[in-house]
Amino acid sequence: MPAVYEELHALAQRALRAERADHTLQPTALVNEAYIRLSGQRSVDWMNRSQFFGLAAQMMRRILVNHAESRNAAKRGGLATRVTLDDSLSWSGERDLDLVELDAALNELGRLDPRQARVVELRFFAGLNIDETAQVLEISPTTVKREWTLAKAWLHRALTT
Repeated sequence: MPAVYEELHALAQRALRAERADHTLQPTALVNEAYIRLSGQRSVDWMNRSQFFGLAAQMMRRILVNHAESRNAAKRGGLATRVTLDDSLSWSGERDLDLVELDAALNELGRLDPRQARVVELRFFAGLNIDETAQVLEISPTTVKREWTLAKAWLHRALTT
């Protein structure tokens, strides 16, 4: 259990690195919420460690988006939660993005290409590198790189138009 908690905490820290500096959700709170949701999964037959951490990344994404939506609702549509795109998801003319806007674009990408959406989710929200992402998705690192490049291009177009 301590090893799993440590790895979940590292995922949470990576996920929160892209958030605004005054974000009210701390890594420990994110880990605890994700852990509660993961431990409540009754219908999942845990096959391996990669599956567990892949689902953890999805949970953290959902928690962060829910947090952003709640904050936006509390402020009556006021300040949207902004994320700064790091090198892993940057392009020329880099700008901050609304996390809810990014989530909507990622959901649309998921309808068009689920694997590309999972690559973005694992790379951006969980902070996994190419090899770790390949391991979770059980595909080659070359495929991850290709899907990552295509997904970034699609997201760039979707978020700038």
